[in-house]
Amino acid sequence: MILPASPVISRLAPTPSGLLHLGNAVNFVLTWLLTRRAQGTLHLRIDDLDRARLRPAYLANIFRTIDWLGIDYDQGPTGPDDFERHYSQLLHQAEYEAVLRRLAQVPGLVQASTRSRTGGADALVPFDTPGAAWRVRVPDEAEIYFPDAWQGETAVPLAQLMPDFVARKKDGMAAYQIASVVDDLRLGTNLIVRGLDLQASTAAQLWLARQLPETAPFNATRIQFYHHSLLTDAAGRKLSKSQQRPSDSGILGEGATPQPVYAAVARLLGLPVAAAESLAALRAAFAGLALP
Repeated sequence: MILPASPVISRLAPTPSGLLHLGNAVNFVLTWLLTRRAQGTLHLRIDDLDRARLRPAYLANIFRTIDWLGIDYDQGPTGPDDFERHYSQLLHQAEYEAVLRRLAQVPGLVQASTRSRTGGADALVPFDTPGAAWRVRVPDEAEIYFPDAWQGETAVPLAQLMPDFVARKKDGMAAYQIASVVDDLRLGTNLIVRGLDLQASTAAQLWLARQLPETAPFNATRIQFYHHSLLTDAAGRKLSKSQQRPSDSGILGEGATPQPVYAAVARLLGLPVAAAESLAALRAAFAGLALP
């Protein structure tokens, strides 16, 4: 694992679409450890463009989980009200829309479609058609290569995994791939910690950013990516907010202390069991871990 040579800027980037689970908490602590080891700047950037799934309780849960874990951040909202007023992605829609419009001007790159989620043939329509999604057409041969600080040299067959991913949703909102790139460029992010399930999204964002000069700085030369292994439930399924039942209470409801989170992080990093005793112990053990 190699940290960027320039001053490190990273972010916690949760979505308020469910209660945060163990995997989210582990990602938070890993990101915090790497940023603090590099004496970098850590932002809290909440991705709230999925308004249909957003709930006030989910938004509040983000701040409660951060406090419970004992970690901190340098820039970002102090609570739900501050977030809604000053940090919501809704405040940056003009930025996303400007990039979307520029992408739509690239011949053959973007198409507006009324295709449903269940698939079927594309019904191509003008870009300003209400209820149409804008899809990016990925070339059949597109394979994205980038150095992953955790996984090593990585090749992602983007054309197979995400052949025509959505850039603008049917509700007119920018999709995750667009908003994430624009937000990371605005923050100056150069260290991104994600689970392996988002490796294809990283490839999509790297490829998409190449299409315009204003987004080209989002690249694997300037940004260091860490894709860590996923945590699974008792049935071996990856932890996901989309699988939560109404009775689920998230990571905050699973125990009185965050020690199980620290233990999971210690295992991922190959640290001694004693490193999970506290956040201070985990940070000290990680500080002594040799990075290649």
